[in-house]
Amino acid sequence: ADIISTVEFNYSGDLLATGDKGGRVVIFQREQENKSRPHSRGEYNVYSTFQSHEPEFDYLKSLEIEEKINKIRWLPQQNAAHFLLSTNDKTIKLWKISERDKRAEGYNLKDEDGRLRDPFRITALRVPILKPMDLMVEASPRRIFANAHTYHINSISVNSDHETYLSADDLRINLWHLEITDRSFNIVDIKPVNMEELTEVITAAEFHPLQCNVFVYSSSK
Repeated sequence: ADIISTVEFNYSGDLLATGDKGGRVVIFQREQENKSRPHSRGEYNVYSTFQSHEPEFDYLKSLEIEEKINKIRWLPQQNAAHFLLSTNDKTIKLWKISERDKRAEGYNLKDEDGRLRDPFRITALRVPILKPMDLMVEASPRRIFANAHTYHINSISVNSDHETYLSADDLRINLWHLEITDRSFNIVDIKPVNMEELTEVITAAEFHPLQCNVFVYSSSK
């Protein structure tokens, strides 16, 4: 389960995500350089670990779907949070990785332990204040893109328009919108009418880094 199956830097190179055969994603963060340790900038320490995929079973085809992470792709950073796509053979998931180092105290309707206050004892309006706390890194699933691939997914690639991405399996490439999980558009299909005539499979697909209307794919030939 610990065998690494994919690695991917984010756009700045400060974060490095690894996926393993056990369906986990481990994110490493680059150490900031300081005067006492001038060469520490090349060191990466664990930043966050979360379970991205679980083993599943396809009852229609009587197939076990491995949890192994095939690919990870970071989305360009838009705010303080980071987003990444991870995929196993069948299902792509969008994850949000965010930091929390403050907590709010002084709610009007709840005590600090979370219990509701008696409304008749509330006589003044309180303004909650933010207090520092130990840094917490949270990974939360935002979207699940499923049921679009008959064969094993080998590639995902985020478009430079920051709105769409493509996913490729052995015979087809689909185009997705990051906000829409129940619909994708098939843009390449090399499946022959008779599968006995199959001579090649798709091995990788990638968007152009700047031009959103250009992509490339390779086959086993």
